[in-house]
Amino acid sequence: MVTSRYKEIRWGVLGVGDVCEVKSAPAMNLVDDSCLVAVMRRNEDLAGAYARRHGVPKWYGDANALINDPDVNAIYIATPPNAHKELTLAAAAAGKPVYVEKPMARTYAECQEMISACTAANVPLFVAYYRRTLPHFVEIKKLLEASEIGNVRHVRVTLNQQFRPDVVRNLDNNWRVDPEIAGGGYFYDLASHQFDLLDFLLGPIDMASGFVENQCGLYAAEDIVVASWRFTSGVLGSGTWCFTTSPLSQMDEIVIVGSKGQIGFETFGEGKFELRTESRAEEIEFELPGHIQQFLIADIVDDLLGRGTSPSTGESAARTNQVMEQIFRSPSNPA
Repeated sequence: MVTSRYKEIRWGVLGVGDVCEVKSAPAMNLVDDSCLVAVMRRNEDLAGAYARRHGVPKWYGDANALINDPDVNAIYIATPPNAHKELTLAAAAAGKPVYVEKPMARTYAECQEMISACTAANVPLFVAYYRRTLPHFVEIKKLLEASEIGNVRHVRVTLNQQFRPDVVRNLDNNWRVDPEIAGGGYFYDLASHQFDLLDFLLGPIDMASGFVENQCGLYAAEDIVVASWRFTSGVLGSGTWCFTTSPLSQMDEIVIVGSKGQIGFETFGEGKFELRTESRAEEIEFELPGHIQQFLIADIVDDLLGRGTSPSTGESAARTNQVMEQIFRSPSNPA
């Protein structure tokens, strides 16, 4: 892949919504040889307000205008998933690298189209699965590779979130529970992070199945998923995701069980995990960056400048879409 043509990464952002306030876009000005030069939102007034708030020199109300801005040489797509494929193809046609929010797209087929377009245009494609770069997860990977808990046997995922009346009251403003926009519901939004993280820690999953239901009927998307899967290594996994529990049942936990111990952690919590073996029992904690995507953005910039490699690519992210799709398309689920 040719990357030597880049001297500095000058970002343009499509869809400057909530994720761009703290998590992602501001970090582009904190990374060496990187700067944020233009933003876009369909409401140009809101794009302008964001630009003034964050000191960005240019703003647009039209995506193609930003993509074709000669001062922009890399595109960050921070829109809902239904626009990811179209905008990725447009950026690739303009010869500009793409960094796209997660989940990568609504379907595995859309992911494949995005990969093909970027490959044909010889531009890199990255996805915002930033947990691959957070220090506590990097440390967990090192411990697993060092066989600190022996041979990994299985993984258990539990995510319970309480019922939120505000979601039901504001369905028109919540794309995350509209499958036509998001691909699925909160499972696609949140479990995608978990499956990508497990791919990073334990390698690819080659088979998955499960049960998907909309038990409460509060919105169009599923509200509970129970699934099982197998990694190519032979490690097995199982998980339950429920988004209509009581506050008493809330839980965010992944446990990796090995022949000599286990590692437990939250996906969406603080930068810490619990390691338990026959000789050790301790909680290990790391400080997380103020802009949570900063470490991944730094890796992407290094990749584009030919001085490093990003751990999150279109190829790795597409695998997560494939796993979620296998679960949803299991014979046990209605078409």
